Amino acid sequence: MNIHALLVNRFTEALQEMGVENAPVPVSRSARPEFGEYQFNGAMALAKELRQKPRDIAEKIVETVKLDDIASKLEVAGPGFINVHLNDAWLSNQCELSLTDPRLGIAKSPEQNIVVDYSSPNLAKEMHVGHLRTTIIGDAVVKVLEFLGHNVIRQNHMGDWGTQFGMLLAHLSDKLQEEVAETALSDLEDFYREAKVRFDEEEGFADRAREYVVKLQGGDAQCLALWEKFIDVSIAHSEEVYDKLNVSLTRKDIMGESAYNEDLANVISDLKAKGIAVEDQGAQVVFIPELADKDGNPAVYIVQKSGGGYLYATTDLAAMRYRSGKLNADRTLILTDARQALHFKQTEIVGRKAGFMKEEQTYEHCPFGMMLGSDGKPFKTRTGGTVKLVELLDEAVERAGKLIAERDNDLSEAELKEVARKVGIGAVKYADLSKNRTTDYMFNWDSMLSFEGNTAPYLQYAYTRVKSLFRKAGVDMATMPVDINIVEKQEHALAVLLMQFEEVIGMVSREATPHVLCTYLYDVASAFMTFYEACPMLKDGIEPAVRDSRLALSALVAKTLEKGLALLGIETLEKM
Repeated sequence: MNIHALLVNRFTEALQEMGVENAPVPVSRSARPEFGEYQFNGAMALAKELRQKPRDIAEKIVETVKLDDIASKLEVAGPGFINVHLNDAWLSNQCELSLTDPRLGIAKSPEQNIVVDYSSPNLAKEMHVGHLRTTIIGDAVVKVLEFLGHNVIRQNHMGDWGTQFGMLLAHLSDKLQEEVAETALSDLEDFYREAKVRFDEEEGFADRAREYVVKLQGGDAQCLALWEKFIDVSIAHSEEVYDKLNVSLTRKDIMGESAYNEDLANVISDLKAKGIAVEDQGAQVVFIPELADKDGNPAVYIVQKSGGGYLYATTDLAAMRYRSGKLNADRTLILTDARQALHFKQTEIVGRKAGFMKEEQTYEHCPFGMMLGSDGKPFKTRTGGTVKLVELLDEAVERAGKLIAERDNDLSEAELKEVARKVGIGAVKYADLSKNRTTDYMFNWDSMLSFEGNTAPYLQYAYTRVKSLFRKAGVDMATMPVDINIVEKQEHALAVLLMQFEEVIGMVSREATPHVLCTYLYDVASAFMTFYEACPMLKDGIEPAVRDSRLALSALVAKTLEKGLALLGIETLEKM
């Protein structure tokens, strides 16, 4: 149930009945319960058009709007705000409908083709913490979009091409005389460092590396075979991380830089033919007056180097027209760190000028901030090195296991291992996802693994508490009676939150902001704890109808937490 959309429709109908057409209908959630759950604040904007006082307009709207079935009370406050207090009987009915619906009452959206470009590791190296945000934010957005019924096309734009691969292939060619590829590439970081040292210091090696680049780009069979072996082993490293992270990317989602290689020359030809790219100092350049500096100098966007080589810009333009043309994407979402914002803005301007996208197709760069260490600087190892993502995740599971073992529990060794995995991985993901993606955040083991506050362990614990409640009651959640009767204020507050799930999901899908869902789930869990304390279910003397009503409301809490966490890629537990 989307209460916001329902209220907007009702207020729109009331305004039309009053003779007001095409007016904005600002309905928002109230911050304070005493002001009701929602508020219409459009009367002020209508004062000039209707030549009436805002409060008089608000009074007229209250008389006209048809909300008797939804609201227990409408009141005009201040200069003309209309506060909407939702009806307990209506809320009870909506909760019942949601509880019996596999989709929890959330309607599907009109289907769109949506490309989401995320993760995008460099296959020359193992995934590190710098890949965490793009991978898990992107996957959460993908899961939400698919849940809403969209056709989502994952695009893992892996770095699998370019001059660095000449160096790596030359080194691999030598290593294969001593050992198999899997052994040689068992540690990609060490392999890369070895190749780089040889490139910088070994006489003749740099020339060999450049020869391999030419061979690779020319389609030499032996060189391509080496490259494919390198890519295969490298992808296996990424797959290990995706599996640990419970991320839905697979090999079929890979659309690496190499996939666009054959179209790069065509991109340049088209840009030149349309007068968009011009030669400047031997390079092919697009000047962008829309992004001119304060002195009026246009931004410079290089699409081909003076030596004929291509750049990220060329590949991204080729990717744009593949996605808009071949994939027919209504929306393209690209998740990279905020430092690339200018690049993608330039890419969109150039691509649209070249006709690589249709006007109605969107190109949405979704930037995110950095993960910082306790010193406020980019997260590194103690020696200043890059933190491998797989090692970070293993440490999270190990730390979670120690914390769970210290708690009072009756878990078997196998159960403890499984709980540690779900809590550890969930804690790392949620600590990231719960922060606004556009800001930096500080990595802290203690806060992310805490069972208090806005953390994954707290939400996972809230879910297990509901499940425990049903075990104690001897009631099967799947077959229990569904007859909810909201009476107490804590029940009302919890029900209102539960009915806002669809609004929150819609916001995440529009803005690619998983932190909104995290905040919502935390609010639901906190409201449940308040409800649990104030509205007993299993105490002696509780009437069966009251008990069943409160258990049903608790069941909806569990299903909402389970679905919400699943959309974030975080697993729930039956006990912990």
